[in-house]
Amino acid sequence: MRSPADLDSDSPRGLVLVTLTYALWGFLPLYMKALAHVPPIEVIAHRVVWSLPIAAAVLVWQRRSAEVIAALRSPRLLAMAVLTAMLISVNWLIYVWAIVSGQAMEAALGYYINPLFSVLLGAVLLKERLGRTQLLAIALAAAAVLMMTVQAGRLPLVALGLTLSWGFYAYCKKSLPLGPNQGFTLEVLVLCPFAAGILLWLTLTGQSHFGAGSGRDTLLLLGCGVITAIPLMMYANGAKLVRLSTVGILQYITPTLIFLCAVLVFGEPFDQSRRIAFPLIWAALAMYSLGLWRQYGAARKAAVTGRMQ
Repeated sequence: MRSPADLDSDSPRGLVLVTLTYALWGFLPLYMKALAHVPPIEVIAHRVVWSLPIAAAVLVWQRRSAEVIAALRSPRLLAMAVLTAMLISVNWLIYVWAIVSGQAMEAALGYYINPLFSVLLGAVLLKERLGRTQLLAIALAAAAVLMMTVQAGRLPLVALGLTLSWGFYAYCKKSLPLGPNQGFTLEVLVLCPFAAGILLWLTLTGQSHFGAGSGRDTLLLLGCGVITAIPLMMYANGAKLVRLSTVGILQYITPTLIFLCAVLVFGEPFDQSRRIAFPLIWAALAMYSLGLWRQYGAARKAAVTGRMQ
């Protein structure tokens, strides 16, 4: 646990862990693009199956495996884990499909919108009060989505799908009374039978890319466990060591890197609707970040005043 004095500052170790995690997630499209010839459902199945031994090894090392075993015996906790597991698997599936189908830029848009959607969820579901800055930021994000919809003649389904699935995942995850590592392990345990069944069916029907042809696909699919489990656990440990406001600002690293990959590496078009929508989103996030800093500053000032009295 961090002491009250430490809560006013960021641990260097925490900063490194969180920044590195967001950077890894930002460059993840390069890895997924290398698997573009593999069906997204097969990629997701491998992400689940190969994440389990890594997550389990970490829990054994931390001596926390008993908590997961106890959760498996609790119908309530298990039901909650099934819900969060479904949401994260939908999010992964949309994300992988977006990258391999040339829609990485729309994926970046989804992750830019996500913090604002989380604020909206808090207002609607938790009855949290929103300030004028937050309301304006949400309105700008909505205007950006509307602009893309009108220009393209369709909803930006990838962006909305990622925003909704991750937003509700984060919301439901808060209700799961388990640590982040334990919760992630429980989720992959829930998903593992389905993932193993998919991989078995692909193997029996001769459609599996694992172990077929060159060893490149096999190594990349094996690596799906590492690129899934390690960053999540790095984030879980790093986020405890930095201020919430710092995490709020650093989270934009990921969609920014995805956006740069889409434009500079994948050559996706930055058309007129996106030239209008993305600046609107960036303006909304600037307002959101400013409000977050002000909120944190006021809370810190109140805490200092309280300690002096």
